[in-house]
Amino acid sequence: MIKIEIPKPDITIVQRVQDRSNDEPEIPSIYGFIDFHQIARDKGGIIMFYNKEEELLFVGKARKVRQRVKKHFEDNVSPIKDHRDEVSKIKIFYVEDAMEREIYETYIINKMSAKLNVDKKYTF
Repeated sequence: MIKIEIPKPDITIVQRVQDRSNDEPEIPSIYGFIDFHQIARDKGGIIMFYNKEEELLFVGKARKVRQRVKKHFEDNVSPIKDHRDEVSKIKIFYVEDAMEREIYETYIINKMSAKLNVDKKYTF
């Protein structure tokens, strides 16, 4: 039997309001998120979207994580398009190997019962 462990997130970003007390330039908010710059620009990985109740809404994988996270908030074809207002936290862990990303994504969807991932849910 293969044992898979879900890695701890490399980065977690949450909805927040920018503190502009030091005359910092304003960072545009996308659905309440302003910390996209903390996500590595050219790394692949797994993205997990959570709501305020800490329920896992959606799990995705990407070759370039930062671009993909932003696309989920912009695309009209994103599985979370009708649930963007519910997202309050995004957890990311970096995985460069495409096959490992596929395995982790499918495992997390089924182990943690991601609500919006209906295409990769399996019954064992």
